[in-house]
Amino acid sequence: MIMNSVLRSAGQFPVVLAFCAGVGAQVFAQPSLTLTPKAGPPTDRVTVNGAGFGGDEAVYIYFDTSELAIATTDPSGAFGGIRLTVPASATPGEHRISGVGQESGLAADTVFIVRADWPQFHNGPERQGYNPTENALNVTNVSGMQVLWAADLGIPYSIFASPTVSGGLVYMPWFNGILHVFEAATGKPVWSAPVGGVDNSAAEASGIAYMGGYTGIFAFDAKTGASLWTASAAGDVTYSSSAVVDGVVYVGCYGRKLSALNATTGQVIWNAPTGGITDSSPAVANGIAYVGSFDRRLYAFAATTGEPVWTATTGSFILSSPSVADGQVYVGSDDRKLYAFDAVTGQQLWAAATGGDVASSPAVANGVVYVGSGDKSLYAFDAASGQPLWSAPTGAAIRSSPAVANGVVYVGSEDGRLYAFDAATGEQLWSAATGGEIDSSPAVANGIVYVGSDDGHLYAFGLPAASTPLKERRHD
Repeated sequence: MIMNSVLRSAGQFPVVLAFCAGVGAQVFAQPSLTLTPKAGPPTDRVTVNGAGFGGDEAVYIYFDTSELAIATTDPSGAFGGIRLTVPASATPGEHRISGVGQESGLAADTVFIVRADWPQFHNGPERQGYNPTENALNVTNVSGMQVLWAADLGIPYSIFASPTVSGGLVYMPWFNGILHVFEAATGKPVWSAPVGGVDNSAAEASGIAYMGGYTGIFAFDAKTGASLWTASAAGDVTYSSSAVVDGVVYVGCYGRKLSALNATTGQVIWNAPTGGITDSSPAVANGIAYVGSFDRRLYAFAATTGEPVWTATTGSFILSSPSVADGQVYVGSDDRKLYAFDAVTGQQLWAAATGGDVASSPAVANGVVYVGSGDKSLYAFDAASGQPLWSAPTGAAIRSSPAVANGVVYVGSEDGRLYAFDAATGEQLWSAATGGEIDSSPAVANGIVYVGSDDGHLYAFGLPAASTPLKERRHD
């Protein structure tokens, strides 16, 4: 007879005591579990495979102490293809996925790292500026944020480059032509690399960090900083941040074009001309790449070929980067307006006035589009109709692009402060001063808000204990 006792306690994975009386399931090698992927955000799907359990037995699969699935082993004690959904409440840091054999009592566990990252400018190729998996900071606790650390980047200087966060690292370019990489939890330097003059943001995808500079695009090993390739053919990409999707890097060039490059080799796939300087960062969604230009136009190109799909006109030049959501493209213009276009046809759907120029890139979340303005205010509009919902004042012009996460919208201002507002009402929930203007756009990841300041520092704001769960061992 086999007797199993599963002991559960808060914060611990199941511990199994098995007593065997010589009869029961056949016992094989030491049991083990493998996960694909090994890290991801809340609500992510994880595939679990197991081996070394009893033959033809049920294996209970747990995420921490919560039972999520039951697998059945084959005669050799193995199982595969069990799909789990990471709980939406799973906080950033290390968690245990474990398996317990019903008959054999054999148990195995392995680490899954919960990360709600921000790996590209405005969080992804669609440039929505929204982190739907952030679950540590919220409307009720954001007022308790403090400076967790501040990293010295070099000489103080006005810069629009913004931090990106992926795999436990935060990437921050600076005016001195260096891409700086720090531990996201502690601010400890990890590696740095020269890229020439920069005013755009890094992008990380599939273990590679991409960065634009005066002479083109650079690709580095994301963990070590080792150079992988440099593509000079893209031209000067000082201001446009790369979008990486489906193995292709898209970037706007000062030489009046949008370029697409192979993400593995750096080979140019296509170049598409625009009628003016292209400092806007491209957005890519549903097979179309969108980018703004100084010629007052928003361009849409086929993502695979670079063939023109449509162009749309605004009232002035476009520094703002487009955001794509729910079949619409949103972009700001220097004519003091935020525009919405049909993503497929380019038809203008609406234009909403602000009191100043709109260099800020819009963020879109839950049917609302948020954008900063040169009139010192953050605006919220109904994403479908363009009707104004609220505006919130800051102490100076807003060139920073807002970031939205868990009911809070964050934005920097040229008054040197980072702000947090209630995304539904516009009520100011918190603000904190830095030593210089903030044109950089905040990134919200794993309970921490990162932003660069013109005082030459990268700041990490969070709750006093926010860095604790992020002190993860390097497993991947």
